[in-house]
Amino acid sequence: MTKNPDKNWSLLICLLLTLTLLIVFYQVRVFPFINLDDPVYVSQNPNIQAGISLNAVKWAFTSNVSNHWHPLTWLSHMLDWQLFGPNPAGHHIINLFFHIANTLLLFLVLKQMSQALWPSAFVAAMFALHPLHVESVAWVSSRKDILSTFFWMLTMWAYVHYVRRPKAANYLLIVVFLTLGLMAKPMLVTLPFVLLLLDYWPLNRFVSKRSLLDLLIEKVPLFVMILASSIITFLVQKKGGAVNMDKYNFPIRLANAFISYMQYIIKMIWPVHLAIFYPHPGLDISVLYAVISAIFLLVVTILILRFAGRHKYLFTGWFWYIGTLVPVIGLLQVGDQAMADRYSYITLTGLFIIIAWGLPELLAKWRYKKITLISSAVLAILVMSICTFFQLGYWQSNLSLFQHALDVTKKNYMAHFCLAAPLRNANKLNEAIYHCSRAIQLKPDFLRAHIEMSYLFRLAGRMDEAAEECWKCLQIKPDEPNALNGIGVVFGMKGKTDLAVKYLSLALKFNPNFAEAHTNLGYALTLQGKYDQAAEHFVEALRLDPRSAIAHYHLGCILVQKGRLDEGITNFKQALLINPDFTDAKNSLNAALAEKQKSPN
Repeated sequence: MTKNPDKNWSLLICLLLTLTLLIVFYQVRVFPFINLDDPVYVSQNPNIQAGISLNAVKWAFTSNVSNHWHPLTWLSHMLDWQLFGPNPAGHHIINLFFHIANTLLLFLVLKQMSQALWPSAFVAAMFALHPLHVESVAWVSSRKDILSTFFWMLTMWAYVHYVRRPKAANYLLIVVFLTLGLMAKPMLVTLPFVLLLLDYWPLNRFVSKRSLLDLLIEKVPLFVMILASSIITFLVQKKGGAVNMDKYNFPIRLANAFISYMQYIIKMIWPVHLAIFYPHPGLDISVLYAVISAIFLLVVTILILRFAGRHKYLFTGWFWYIGTLVPVIGLLQVGDQAMADRYSYITLTGLFIIIAWGLPELLAKWRYKKITLISSAVLAILVMSICTFFQLGYWQSNLSLFQHALDVTKKNYMAHFCLAAPLRNANKLNEAIYHCSRAIQLKPDFLRAHIEMSYLFRLAGRMDEAAEECWKCLQIKPDEPNALNGIGVVFGMKGKTDLAVKYLSLALKFNPNFAEAHTNLGYALTLQGKYDQAAEHFVEALRLDPRSAIAHYHLGCILVQKGRLDEGITNFKQALLINPDFTDAKNSLNAALAEKQKSPN
C-alpha cells in the first residue's frame, strides 16, 4: 500500500493545532459572563433561559433584541443554557470548540484548494492563535462571530467540492451552509465575493473574460441571498436605533474607516493595547492620520494590482482583507465603537495568506531559505501564542477587563460604565459612582449609565439624586421604561405608593414584557393591600423571568396570607434555589413550615 505523506502531515498538523489551542485557551473555562452584551445575550435574557421550545424558536426568528437578526445564534445560546445553565464554563468551552473547528476547517480547505501544505498550516496557526482573535473566543456574546465563521468555512469547503464536481446537489450544499451562516451573523454577506477571489486564486478558474461572466452568473443565487440578508439586517438595526447615520457625517465615517483599516494591520503585526471597546473619536478624529492611512491603502492596492498577474495570491489576500471588512468598517455606522477586535476574526485571513505565500517567494533564491522560513514561522507562532495567553488573562474578571480597556484607550465611557456593576457587587459604592459619573461626563446622553447611576444612588440612600438621574433619562428619551421604573421605585421607597403605581404602570405601558417592573408594581400594589392585582403581576414577572427570586418570594407571601401554604412554601423554596442567601425567603419559609405543622390538616 502506498503511503500518503501529505495526509500523515495533515493529521499531525491538525493534532498540533488542536493541542496548542487547548493549552492556550483552556483558561476560558473559569471566565465569567461579561457585563457588556452578555446580560442581553445570555445571563439576563429570560427567552434564552427558557430553553429550546416552539415558542423559543418563534422568538429567535422574530426577535430584534441586540439589533441583529441571527436566529441560529439565539438557538445556540438556548441550547447552551439548557445544557449548562448559569455556569459560564460550558458556554465558554463551546466557543472554544467552535474556534478549534474553524481553525481545522481553514487549514484543510486552504490545503485542498492550493495543494500547499505548510503555507496553509501557517495561515491556520495564525488564525488560531493571534491575540486579535481572543475577543471572539473569550466573549460569550461573540458566539455569532465564531458560529457564522464555522458555516463560512463549511461554505468554502462545499464550494471547492462543487468546483471539482459541478452538480446541482453540491451547489445546494453551498446554499444551505451560506443560509445557516447568514442566520448566525450577516457578516457572511461578503462571502460570495470571496468565492470569486478564490476562483482567481488558488482555484484558477479565470481563464477568459467569458469565464468571469460565467462565474458571476453562477453566483447569482448567492448574491440574491446576501441582498435579502442585508435588507433584513439594515431594517432590524434601524428599528433598534443602532444605525447612527446622523451621529457622524460621512467625512468622519470615511476617515474612521481608513484609520481602522490601518489599525487592524498594525495590530496584526504588533498586537498591543487591545481593548474590548474602542470609543469612536467623532469630531476629535485625526485628519492627518486618516490621510496617511488612505494614501497607504491606495499605494498598497496599486502595488497589488501591479504584481497580481505574477503573484495571484496577493490579489486574493489583499481584497479578502479589504472586502470582508466593508460591512463593519463604519461607513454605515452601527453602534458607538470605532473598530472591534472581533471584526478581524475572518478578515485577517487574507493578510495571513499574503505572508504565508509571499515570504517563501521573497526568499526563493536565498541559500538559507528553508531554515529561515521554519524558524520564522515557529517564532511567530510561539510569540502569538504567548501574547494570546496573556491577553486572555484580562478576561478573567470584569474588573481586570474593563480596567485594562481604560489603561489602553482614551475617553472610554463604556469601560467606565462597565466597571460600575462589578464594583457595586463588591460593595465599593463610591468607586462605582465615580466610574458611572465619568461615563456620563464623557457621554451625557448615555441612558444606561444614568439608569445605573440612579440604582447606585438608591443603594447609597440618596433618593433625590436617584430620581434626578431618572428624570435626566426621560429628557433624553421620554418613554424610557427603565427610567420610569426607577422613578416608581424611588416613590415606593419614599412611601408614595400612588405615584409609584403610576410610574411603574407607565413603564409597563411602554414595555409590557418588563419583568422587573411587574415585580416592583406587584410590591407597590401589595403595600396598597391590592393582593389579587399584585399576585397577577408577580405571576407575569415569573412568566417573563422564571429566575426572579424576589418575585417568587413576594408571590409566596401573598399565597401564604391567602392560606395556600403549600404553594407559598414552593415559591419560597424556589426563591432560595435561585438565591440561597435570601434571608427574608428563609425566614418566611421557616415560618410557613412551622404554621403548616400546627395545621390540623
